[in-house]
Amino acid sequence: MTDDPLSVEHLPPLATLVDEVLAGVGYEVTPAIEAIDGALPGHGGLFDPETTPAELRPALEDLLASGLTRPAVPEVTDDTFVLYVDGSSRGNPGPAGAGGVIMDAEETQLARLGRPVGSRTGNNTAEYVALRLGLSELLARYEPRRLDVRIDSMTVIRDVWGGSAPTEPGVEAYSEAVTVALSNIPEHQHTHLADSDPNPADALATVGADIAALGPG
Repeated sequence: MTDDPLSVEHLPPLATLVDEVLAGVGYEVTPAIEAIDGALPGHGGLFDPETTPAELRPALEDLLASGLTRPAVPEVTDDTFVLYVDGSSRGNPGPAGAGGVIMDAEETQLARLGRPVGSRTGNNTAEYVALRLGLSELLARYEPRRLDVRIDSMTVIRDVWGGSAPTEPGVEAYSEAVTVALSNIPEHQHTHLADSDPNPADALATVGADIAALGPG
């Protein structure tokens, strides 16, 4: 993976800047929000209702100009991983976000990832972006040999593991990127999550949707 941000659907200008900050810290949600909140004047924060676009834009631009550092990658002793992914869309389509949690074989969390996807994007596209995000960062940080992807979208499961052609319009680029990423992992499988199953990526996808809704700016 390069340092270039992963592609994304149309976003408002402020959400685009936040996504650039996320890219600069490896899409780790907590460090990104802490950096943004620290750069904002007063006691406001990224999601504080009193934080205006006029305050947020220069703070984001200053952060990007100052340079951002990816967090240190936790060491692992095994090449087996678990990846939870989830996409969230308000309105389906609507403001959408993607989330991913990388875990080791003991299910210790190694990375909590999130990003906005688009201002008017559907759930399945958001889920594709979440899968691509998680795989991209997993391969950038580690050399996985075995992977269990835990995901709730049957549409994405059928497309990726069932051999079906993508049925969601406009996801071909994401689908191709996922296929290439998985080809670099010798053993991979998926686990379908029911609605009642816990998914730690859900909250991160929701944060991504919150960011996608930012605007104007």
